[in-house]
Amino acid sequence: MLTACAVGPDFEPPAAPEVSAYTSQLLPEQTSAADMKGGEAQRFVRGLDIPGQWWTLFHSAALNSLVEQALENNPTLPAAEAALRQAWENVYAAQGAFFPTAVVSYSPSRNKTATGVTFTAASSGPPFFTLHTAQVVVTYAPDVFGGTRRQVESLMATAEFQRYQLEAAYLTLTSNVVAAAVQEASLRGQIAATEEIIKIESASLDILRKQFQLGQVAGLDVAAVEAALAQAQATLPPLQKQLAVQRDLLTALIGRLPSQAPAEKFELASLQLPQELPVSLPSNLVEQRPDIQSAEAQLHSASALIGVALAARLPQFTLTGNAGATANQISQLFMTPGTAFWTLAGNVAQTVFDAGTLLHKERAAVAAFEEAMYRSTVIAAFQNVADTLHALQSDADTLRAAFAAERAAFESLEITRMQLQFGAVNYLSLLTAQNTYQMALIALVQAQAARYADTAALFQALGGGWWNREDVPPAKKWDIQLMP
Repeated sequence: MLTACAVGPDFEPPAAPEVSAYTSQLLPEQTSAADMKGGEAQRFVRGLDIPGQWWTLFHSAALNSLVEQALENNPTLPAAEAALRQAWENVYAAQGAFFPTAVVSYSPSRNKTATGVTFTAASSGPPFFTLHTAQVVVTYAPDVFGGTRRQVESLMATAEFQRYQLEAAYLTLTSNVVAAAVQEASLRGQIAATEEIIKIESASLDILRKQFQLGQVAGLDVAAVEAALAQAQATLPPLQKQLAVQRDLLTALIGRLPSQAPAEKFELASLQLPQELPVSLPSNLVEQRPDIQSAEAQLHSASALIGVALAARLPQFTLTGNAGATANQISQLFMTPGTAFWTLAGNVAQTVFDAGTLLHKERAAVAAFEEAMYRSTVIAAFQNVADTLHALQSDADTLRAAFAAERAAFESLEITRMQLQFGAVNYLSLLTAQNTYQMALIALVQAQAARYADTAALFQALGGGWWNREDVPPAKKWDIQLMP
């Protein structure tokens, strides 16, 4: 009956926030659309589940291959798995306190008696003798107030924390690979756009140079367009540098050295924008986000440690049993009468003065529980989802506007170039039209990439569908129960 109680609070998982939406305003049924690749409308589907391999929704064989390479070779996942194994081994080690500890020992010794001592029994008889002692010592500390059980509970919560840290590492790695691939595609698109602009400006410069030879324009006009062309050319090396750095990042994510760059390359045209976007119920988000589950496990661990600290202030019980034999020869240890001995003892100890050490340790445990950042983690998670949903709507509107601006800027540039050939406009109009088109084209590529990037960010914000993963054997799901 005594071992049935465990002091300290019994942990109860916090309730999910009582909200029905992530944003203050209702989400539209779908985003706006633009008549171009990556401009498709996306529908928000409430309660739609997330596949474990959500990146396959982009329908890119190169992306799927790169994610698989990252999962196989990136060192962060084996490190997280090792941390999880370590946590469970600590649980098993602590569970050993539920059972008695038995130690078997054997001590042989060769001794010489001090025969020169006066008036003692040692002054007569042979001075040399051998002594063999074999014994078993059994010690058991009954968990009367549940301190050991609370310690094991805390360690199990820590193991649960490491389990969700592993899921978080998996989600972070896959999301980073997708984000890096989208960024590479964006840079390649910006480089292609810059090269197109350079080509257009070079053609315009050829027109002006011919007109200069015919005396239709001044040399100053030609020099101004040459300066504009040089400016456009100067924007190309920084983009190429960013692309090289991005390739290095992708190489590192798949667990390779920079000289072992992957063969896969990414263009925006090779990615397909997912048409249906999941919007998990807010009540489910706390179960789907690994960071929230990790924070709950930390809260659980801190709660159990309060019981550990409280049990340390109560009486401590110890039972000890000792049995063995001692003899002058090994053959006499267990066969000769009179060589056996045994001891059975119990002990109860209660701290009566420690200058408040145990009391302050208990208060520190309570403060650690109150310090746990569970609520702030939940708020940040809901904010993350809301921000991503806002971004997706804004991305669609931005892309539609950017597409319209690019089309208008291109038509304006074409008209200006034709007028320039006939001398109807001067070089200033050409420079203005070229600059407008350059900015519009780069903005269009960036807006297109943003839709892919924020779509991936939504899957990450909603937990990444780790509960639907099929690439992990059941033995690695770490659903290990407390031994009876």
